[in-house]
Amino acid sequence: MTLAPTPPPLRNPEAPAAADDLAALTRPDFPLLAQTACLGQPLIYLDYAATSQKPRQVLEALQHYYGHDNANVHRGAHQLSARATEGFEHARDKVAAFVGAASAREIVYTRNASEAINLVARTWGEANLRPGDEVLLSVMEHHSNLVPWQLLAARTGCVLRHAGLTESGELDLEDWRRQLTDRTRLVSLVQVSNTLGCLNPIAALAPLAHAAGALLLVDACQSLPHQRVNVAELGCDFLVGSSHKFCGPTGMGFLWAREALLEAMPPFLGGGEMIQDVGLDTSTWADLPHKFEAGTPAIGEAIGMGAAIDYLQAIGMDRIHAWEQRLTRQLFARLQAIEGLTILGPTPEQQPDRAALAAFHVEGLHAHDIAALLDSSGICIRSGHHCTQPLHRHYGLSGTARASLGFTTTPEEIDRFAEELSSTIGFLREHS
Repeated sequence: MTLAPTPPPLRNPEAPAAADDLAALTRPDFPLLAQTACLGQPLIYLDYAATSQKPRQVLEALQHYYGHDNANVHRGAHQLSARATEGFEHARDKVAAFVGAASAREIVYTRNASEAINLVARTWGEANLRPGDEVLLSVMEHHSNLVPWQLLAARTGCVLRHAGLTESGELDLEDWRRQLTDRTRLVSLVQVSNTLGCLNPIAALAPLAHAAGALLLVDACQSLPHQRVNVAELGCDFLVGSSHKFCGPTGMGFLWAREALLEAMPPFLGGGEMIQDVGLDTSTWADLPHKFEAGTPAIGEAIGMGAAIDYLQAIGMDRIHAWEQRLTRQLFARLQAIEGLTILGPTPEQQPDRAALAAFHVEGLHAHDIAALLDSSGICIRSGHHCTQPLHRHYGLSGTARASLGFTTTPEEIDRFAEELSSTIGFLREHS
């Protein structure tokens, strides 16, 4: 049997979520966060939008699989293969429950969310889109939700359209409605922007897309780690996620799609596992979801992703969201007090459910210089375009610095980050 992760200790499960200090409760489970950085400074990790850290329960699940159950799945009759298959498929059940899927048959394992979007573009897109058909995106999309559709447009002649932004850095709903027409076949949107931090109103947009005859794909990479996500409540047709964003291993992600869509879609890759019967000239395909999973899968990574879901659900996604809302208000208050610093996207006052991140630029300074000096003080933030080059061009910027939080972030870390950032900005201005 696979190792069942131990949930994090919770002092009072009946207490209101906003009262929980989740950082104090969970940090002992994250060994990486206990290390020191340069000159003995404590490490402060503020790059959760790029990748999350992994709790010991996930690390132990990986070690247990490779140390006790390592075997290939589905094909073997021996006990190791049976245990590996059980852990692999049980993780699929956990993903299905995590996103509110009707069945585990609707969960397709992929390497990451990027591959999941490419799967939809290559299979559903090539089978259904014709010259003149339209795919409606937005200017805030991650490259992973732009490039696959650009490649599809080059192959099929479909047309890409992009909804704009409001002055506050949110999706311009009026522009989005204008661009949704009877030629729109697919709407593909990020639920939470990794740069603006805004939460897009997917549940409100889904019926409008369907009324126009379009399907809706949701990139949930930045929402799954921080809030409850339910595909039935969102009303979407496809949803993609990446394990490494929500405390799981890298190299593992998933596509959720309605079962009828998956049944109608052709396979993505050919090879072992995805077949039912193979002849020299023709083949037939395995049942869902295996039709889309060619070759030996990332077995340990799937089990680790399942352990990460166990961990998050033991805490409670609503509790995580409430704690991170508190941290976000503190982060904005500290950054807004720094002269010459501008944050992209809506404030917590404008959108209380926005993401726990702040992408910002400082007049006259380069984001890379800021990040490099902060790193010398043991503070890890991101700098660059965050895989949103069109969005940065919209603002006339080559890049920004970004601090992104997780439920293990402490208020003290935010204060120290703000103090070091202010000092760094002063130093750079003095020496520029």
